[in-house]
Amino acid sequence: MDGQMPHTAEDATPSELRRASLRLLLMLLALALLVTPIIRDLPLGKSTRTGLLAWLLVGLALYWLYEGMGYRPLLLLQLFIFSTAATLLSAKLLLVIVDVNRVNFLRILARVLILLGAACAGTNLLAMLYRLARHPRIGQPG
Repeated sequence: MDGQMPHTAEDATPSELRRASLRLLLMLLALALLVTPIIRDLPLGKSTRTGLLAWLLVGLALYWLYEGMGYRPLLLLQLFIFSTAATLLSAKLLLVIVDVNRVNFLRILARVLILLGAACAGTNLLAMLYRLARHPRIGQPG
């Protein structure tokens, strides 16, 4: 590693912002159109499927943060939200293992958090696209 921090949307050039926006859009589309239906079709319980999705989203949020694909505060918030959802579902799994079965509210809360984190990802993408549309020549001599 050369010691440089990857660019985030705050300090990205227009071409970097365009590339990051496109990559983020493609990842979100793949997640919505391919991965989510595959997870939904797995022969597992609702909590297990939601837990798999939550942990996948934690991994994606870490990747987006590492690659600087968006605005750092939104990426950190999104990572926190997805991590909280994954933790709640893991706690539910452990409680069910020890025969505490009346904890469906954990799955419901985790699903709400996943939707909130997805809204953060969408907001991040829209903010990047808005910045591109509003200031198409950011950082270019003119």
